[in-house]
Amino acid sequence: MSKTPARKRKPSSSQSKKRGANSIKAPKKKSARKKAPARRSRKKSTSGKRSASFLKRHGRLLFLVTVLILLAWFIYLDVIIRSQFEGKRWALPATVYARPLELYAGKKLSVEQLLREIRLSGYRPVLKAQSEGTFSLHGNTFEVITRAFQYWDSFEVSHQLRIQVEHGQVVAVRERDSGASLDILRLEPAVIGRIYPAHHEDRLLIRLQDAPEVLVAGLIALEDRAFYQHHGLDPRALGRALWADLRAGRLVQGGSTLTQQLVKNFFLSNQRSLWRKLNEAGMSLLLEWHYDKDEILEAYLNEIYLGQDGKRAIHGFGLASRFYFDKPLVALKLEQIATLIALVRGPSYYDAWRHPKRLLKRRNLVLSLMAQQQIISAAQENAARKKPLHVVRRPHSIAGAYPAFMDLVRRQLRQDYRQQDLNAEGLRIFTTLDPAIQQQVEKAAKQWLLKLDRQRGLEGKLQTAIVLTDTGNGEVLALLGDRNPKYAGFNRALDASRPVGSLIKPAVYLTALENNQQHYTLASLIEDTPLTLRGPSGSNWSPRNYDGKSHGRVPLVTALMRSYNQATVRLGMSLGFEAIAQTLKRLGVKQKIPAYPSMLLGAVNLTPYEVTGMYQTFAANGFNTPLRAVREVLAADGSALKRFPVTVQQNVDSESIEMMNRALNAVTHVGTARSLRTLLPEGLEVAGKTGTTNDMRDSWFAGYSGSQLAVVWLGRDDNQPLGLSGASGALKLWAGFMRNIDSQSLPLSELPSLEYKWIDFRNGRLSAEDCESVLYLPFRPGDAPTKEAECLQGGMMDDDF
Repeated sequence: MSKTPARKRKPSSSQSKKRGANSIKAPKKKSARKKAPARRSRKKSTSGKRSASFLKRHGRLLFLVTVLILLAWFIYLDVIIRSQFEGKRWALPATVYARPLELYAGKKLSVEQLLREIRLSGYRPVLKAQSEGTFSLHGNTFEVITRAFQYWDSFEVSHQLRIQVEHGQVVAVRERDSGASLDILRLEPAVIGRIYPAHHEDRLLIRLQDAPEVLVAGLIALEDRAFYQHHGLDPRALGRALWADLRAGRLVQGGSTLTQQLVKNFFLSNQRSLWRKLNEAGMSLLLEWHYDKDEILEAYLNEIYLGQDGKRAIHGFGLASRFYFDKPLVALKLEQIATLIALVRGPSYYDAWRHPKRLLKRRNLVLSLMAQQQIISAAQENAARKKPLHVVRRPHSIAGAYPAFMDLVRRQLRQDYRQQDLNAEGLRIFTTLDPAIQQQVEKAAKQWLLKLDRQRGLEGKLQTAIVLTDTGNGEVLALLGDRNPKYAGFNRALDASRPVGSLIKPAVYLTALENNQQHYTLASLIEDTPLTLRGPSGSNWSPRNYDGKSHGRVPLVTALMRSYNQATVRLGMSLGFEAIAQTLKRLGVKQKIPAYPSMLLGAVNLTPYEVTGMYQTFAANGFNTPLRAVREVLAADGSALKRFPVTVQQNVDSESIEMMNRALNAVTHVGTARSLRTLLPEGLEVAGKTGTTNDMRDSWFAGYSGSQLAVVWLGRDDNQPLGLSGASGALKLWAGFMRNIDSQSLPLSELPSLEYKWIDFRNGRLSAEDCESVLYLPFRPGDAPTKEAECLQGGMMDDDF
């Protein structure tokens, strides 16, 4: 029997399960590893489909939001551009001038004084004056070419002058070429200050049609050749700048058009950032959309920063021309125009005085590029390259030199003008400051205070304030608010309210002379004897004289001359506080006067400026004249805005003022201010009053001639005693400057309505001119004394006098 091949048996289910479990275990794991990526791929595909779906559903919304944001950004930039660029584009500072110097034959003026005035007005010394703003001096003869100038009342053309000065006096003022004499001529006033906008920017606006063609062409050639082709941005320049920035890894190159430069200077800051560049680009496009090229170029010519003068920033080619060359822009030569163009790239780096070689090299490069662009010829380039910079010496500016006076100017202007008008409208303000007198005041104060510091070991703690006015019109000619004239802080002349001491006494004696019931005269006898007054709180007050003595019955004029406290209090008590307070009010004191006895001896706080207003009435023959520092205000275009005329009101009758002037003149001869006889020029008659407060904490002197009044205060800010009376302190400072200014004597002419008698000032009796201890005094008709004094021929004056 044959065998058939054995057939593989089908495994049992149990075996199958067992084998299968063993045989397919590894393949299952491998299969699992292969399938895992397939599952992740399906998830990614699902996420991508969802993202695509989201973009499909919301893409339009995102695009719309982006467009709206960009639109809002452009609208925002557009509002900024149109609000700031249309209408008035620049805040122009107000320019403040001193008084103009009037020149005429016979004016008292030395060579040194005229030289200083000319220099203060910004005139440049040269060997031979040939252009406006220059002068030459040969011996005692000046040759000056004045600048054309718009005054408040007329336009003064340029003059070529020859001014001759001899023996402290102007001998002749003539036209240099024709020799014709001029009756009177005003020298352009010096600029003493400016009231700036917040950033101290200054500019002299010009129109595009007034700018030299070579300046415009050269500027475009150097800064933006495609200016008239682009629409605010130059893609080629931007590409070059971007490539340079990428290579450096930071912002290193601009590539800006003139429009972008204007936007950066006018609207934006100098900060280097991407956001600022984006704003600059957007604003440049909008600026070109709204305005034509010429308008943009004109704005650029007036906006570009070109230098620094202390705190003042020089903007625009109009002012830069004056600043660097002391000439109007239209008068510049080719090499000077190229110098201004060179400064555009960096006024500090190419500083004309600190880095002249850099600037000269840059200027010559500008000339070369202008020649390459055929703006100028090769011959013009070669000729201009041979010229020096011709930059004038850094201009001597006195702007900011008189902070105390400028403080007064601002305060008076604020009564009529808003602050934004003062520092933004380009006002031209003509003031009353006399630089020559101010110099004498500052010089005398410096010398006297340094001397007192050395003598008394005060170490600079002594302070001063001085106000000097014109007696005829109340104009403030000089003002000092600190021992350091340049100090711009606390202004003691206007704000230091201090006890005035005996300066108040003339008001007491004036009240007596005006009293029609008691008929006081300068010869009336009053008691200078001790007295004690009881206050409301029960305290006692016993005034004493400065010399510690009592003098019995003395004439009224003597009590004032010698500043007797006891006599003054007795007189004041008899007159009444209310009457004296009214007199002070009529004299110009505005504050309320306290009604207590110590007021009679100056326990009243006034500032030096307020004291000056009071004494101004005495000096102006009884006319109350408000003090003023501003004469006229002109708009930027030269049109008149406001005049500040002299306003006067007669508050004291002329007879009473004449009596007081004679009495206060006697103070300077035989009274507490008698040392003035040796301190002032011979023949100069003045009137005045010393003032000293308790413990010698304040030293005062108020005095006036026929033309000037000055009030001087000396003291310490900590109110410590000085050890100086009015006569030993303030009076000597007053004399220090009054003897060096052109001053007229106090007029001592006789009033026809009064009668004049020689009086013995020891007893108030009639005397004779050749007797000792006599004064020539005025009386109302019938009021003169009748008793005669014994005339002591050749006798000696009483020691008290």
